[in-house]
Amino acid sequence: MKWVTREKAKVDRIACPWLISRFVDKHAEFLFVPKDQVLNVADETGAVSFDAPGAELTHYEEDGYEYVSFDAIIKKYNLNDPALLELARIVRSADAKLSDPVPEGTGLEAAALGFRQIAKDDHDNMRLQFPFYDALYAYCKLKVEKGH
Repeated sequence: MKWVTREKAKVDRIACPWLISRFVDKHAEFLFVPKDQVLNVADETGAVSFDAPGAELTHYEEDGYEYVSFDAIIKKYNLNDPALLELARIVRSADAKLSDPVPEGTGLEAAALGFRQIAKDDHDNMRLQFPFYDALYAYCKLKVEKGH
């Protein structure tokens, strides 16, 4: 299946492809396009749009709390892994303006900005960051197992 989002990815637009490719669609193909072309490309190609204004899977507010596209994917695909839910808190803290961010979010945002600077394009950025997300997921599994 094809998935489309905005180009020049930082946090959520790399976290989402990691989540999709690991837990939703093992054969996912990701398209990164200018912001104003996301919905047109989705219509033309049948791709699922994410993390863009008007996208199928994007930021939303519920009960006065801001959620990011990573959360929207977890919700739509009913992913209930406690470690993924912990990772969602980190992604949300890095990508949204929250009153209760977790400290790991600051590090994730810094790393994401650095990866974007050294990557030659969005696909290279995914290649570089996916091992980082694998490690964050392993950290979250450990954190959940230890009850922290």
